[in-house]
Amino acid sequence: MKPFHPTPKTLMGPGPSDVPTRILEAMARPTVGHLDPQFIALMDEIKLLLRYAFQTDNALTFPVSAPGSAGMETCFVNLIEPGDTVIVCVNGVFGGRMVENVTRAGATAVVINEEWGKPVDPQKVEETLIAHPEAKILAFVHAETSTGVLSDAKTLCALAQKHFTLTIVDAVTSLGGVPVKVDEWDVDAIYSGTQKCLSVPPGLSPVSFGPRAIAAIEARVTPVQSWFLDLSLVMNYWEGARSSSDSGSAQKTGARSYHHTAPVNAMYALHEGLLMLREEGLDAAFSRHQTQHEHLRDGLEKLGFSFLVEPEHRLPQLNTVRIPASVKDEAAVRKALLEKHHLEIGAGLGALAGKVWRIGLMGASACPQNVDKCLGALAEELG
Repeated sequence: MKPFHPTPKTLMGPGPSDVPTRILEAMARPTVGHLDPQFIALMDEIKLLLRYAFQTDNALTFPVSAPGSAGMETCFVNLIEPGDTVIVCVNGVFGGRMVENVTRAGATAVVINEEWGKPVDPQKVEETLIAHPEAKILAFVHAETSTGVLSDAKTLCALAQKHFTLTIVDAVTSLGGVPVKVDEWDVDAIYSGTQKCLSVPPGLSPVSFGPRAIAAIEARVTPVQSWFLDLSLVMNYWEGARSSSDSGSAQKTGARSYHHTAPVNAMYALHEGLLMLREEGLDAAFSRHQTQHEHLRDGLEKLGFSFLVEPEHRLPQLNTVRIPASVKDEAAVRKALLEKHHLEIGAGLGALAGKVWRIGLMGASACPQNVDKCLGALAEELG
C-alpha cells in the first residue's frame, strides 16, 4: 500500500466535471470544528451564495451533507406522507428514481412517461393534473442527465400552481449551466449537486424550499421516515435551534445545535465554487456553456455525429450523441479515450446503453481547450 496519486484526467462525462485548482486548494485549508464560530459564519455565506445560484430569497436554502441523490430524497421524504398521490414525469433514468422515492415513502406514483430524449409534455401534465385532483405534488427533472434534454420548468410549475399542487424539481445538472429561477418560476422544492456545473467535488446537494413547501412540512401528521434528512432536525444546525414562546409559536434562539458532523472541507470547496460562479456572473456562465456547446456541436457534426435531442430542448452542458454505425465496440473507444488521451466521456444509461455517448461541458469543463481535445481524440480514435 502507498499514497494514492491518480493520473489527471479531462472530465467530459456526465459528472463529475473538472475541478479548478482554486477549489482543490480551498479543500486543503485547515479543518475546524463543525460548530466553530468561523465555520458557522462560512455556513451563513454558503446559504447566501446558494440563494444567488438558485435565484431565490428562500431562507431554507442550504447544502445537504451528501450527494445529489440525498437532495432528491430530502425533498421527497419531507413533503410526502403515506397515502399521498404524486405525479411523476419520467423521461429518463432520474425521473425513474423519483418514482422509487415516492413508492418507498408509502405514496402512490402517477407516472407520465415520455420518450427518452424528449422533454416533459406540458399538455400531458395538465391532463394528468385534471384527472388526479387529489395529487399533492408534481415532480419532474429539469435537466435529465441520462439524455441531455431540458424541460420547460417555468410552464410545468405554472400548471402545478394552477391545480394547487406542489412541485419538486431536479436541477442536478442545470444549476449553474442554464437558468434556474426558483422565485420567478415559483418552485416549491428543488435540489441539485455540486459535481456538475458548479465544478465542486461530489458529496454535497444544494436544496431550497419555498413557503408552500415549508407549510406542508409543518402540517405533517406523520414523522419524516428519515432521521438524517428530517428538515425539522437539520435546520437546528443550519439556522439555529427553536424554542416555544409563551404564545406557543416557535422562535429561533440563534444557537446552532449538533445534528451531524458536517463535511467541513467539502463545504470550503462549495463556498469557493459558489464564489467563482458569482464572480463570473450567472449570465456569463450560461453564455460560456452555450458557446462551448456550439463549438463542440459543430465539430461533432463534421465528424458525422448526430444528436439525440432536438436543438430547442438540448442541454448545452450535457451533449448526447448517437454512436456512429461504423463503431463496432463503443466501450473500446471510450477505453482508448480514457487510457490513451486521459479523457473521460459517458456511456448511455438504461434504454440508451450502447447507443449513445454523453459528452459533458459542465462548469470548468466548458472551455475551448477541452472541446478541442475531445474533438481531436475522437477524430483520431474513429479514424
